[in-house]
Amino acid sequence: MALSRLCWARAALWGSAVIPGPFVIRRLQLGRSGLAWGAPRSSKLHLSPKADSKSLISYVVTKTKVINEKYHRFLGRHFPRFYILYTIFMKGLQMLWADAKKARRIKTNMWKHNIKFHQLSYREMEHLRQFRRDVTKCLFLGFISIPPFANYLVFLLMYLFPRQLLIRHFWTAKQQIDFLDIYHALRKQSHPEILSNLERAIPLISDTGLRWHLTELYTKIQDGTHPTISDILALRECFSSHPLGMNQLQSLQMKALSRAMLLTPYLPPFLLRHRLKTHTTMIYQLDKALAKLGIGQLTAQEVKSACYLRGLSSTHIAEDRCRTWLGEWLQISCSLKEAELSLLLHNVVLLSINYIGTRH
Repeated sequence: MALSRLCWARAALWGSAVIPGPFVIRRLQLGRSGLAWGAPRSSKLHLSPKADSKSLISYVVTKTKVINEKYHRFLGRHFPRFYILYTIFMKGLQMLWADAKKARRIKTNMWKHNIKFHQLSYREMEHLRQFRRDVTKCLFLGFISIPPFANYLVFLLMYLFPRQLLIRHFWTAKQQIDFLDIYHALRKQSHPEILSNLERAIPLISDTGLRWHLTELYTKIQDGTHPTISDILALRECFSSHPLGMNQLQSLQMKALSRAMLLTPYLPPFLLRHRLKTHTTMIYQLDKALAKLGIGQLTAQEVKSACYLRGLSSTHIAEDRCRTWLGEWLQISCSLKEAELSLLLHNVVLLSINYIGTRH
């Protein structure tokens, strides 16, 4: 035994090729197999908990997608009408969430760089304007659903009155066209009253030339003629002071103009005046940004939305006609001063009432 140990030690020290005995080989095999067995056991014990959590999350996500797809197929097969409403609702939520994130990025950028609303680009200004209107409608729904079990009533009301209670994200393609036609028909009801107010204001104008220009403009519109840009800009002074200036408008005039702008007329006169000023100033700022961007940079949908906001029923008018009309509007708007914004407010009626394709 002592001689065997001596031989093994000598082989280890001098690199000898002495072959160990069977007992030693067995001990080595057991030792190596033990090391081989221990390695995976050790690595298994030291797996990262992050890897485990990621694999669990991916498994849950995969299973959720499978269940969701099966649920969609079930609804589409057995409840097709409900499935259409459900799909529109889910897509509407996604679009509203995307709008909220974009509005938050814009507001954060404004706060970081001390940017005012009128300094934003046209698309950023328009996005914030539309998102504020959408949120106002959503807040109303949230408010009436606060009482216990009121959410069931809210769902019923949303189904029965989608135009009044839902925003555009939750309308079908047909509803978008139908509802915009309804809204335009409502604001068209105020056009005769606004024109009558202009006729009554003619004798109150002291300047003879301005009185003649307003009479000619009123006659053209009554005859069904679309006024030119020079016809409207010739009346700038009439709308900067008495009797048609923003601060000189009477209560009935402001109510009619509010309906033409799709704003509620059921407010006290001082609030009506403030809201008309704010809304018209916002459109004026949008016009400045749009003129800087250029109408040619807008998509067809953006052009039609811009025209509709400014009083034109653009849903049934060709895109090129909408671009032409919007160009006329911008020429008038960008020629005005802030003291003459009452003319821009009345321009919602003056420039749109007899445009090609709008008279029925």
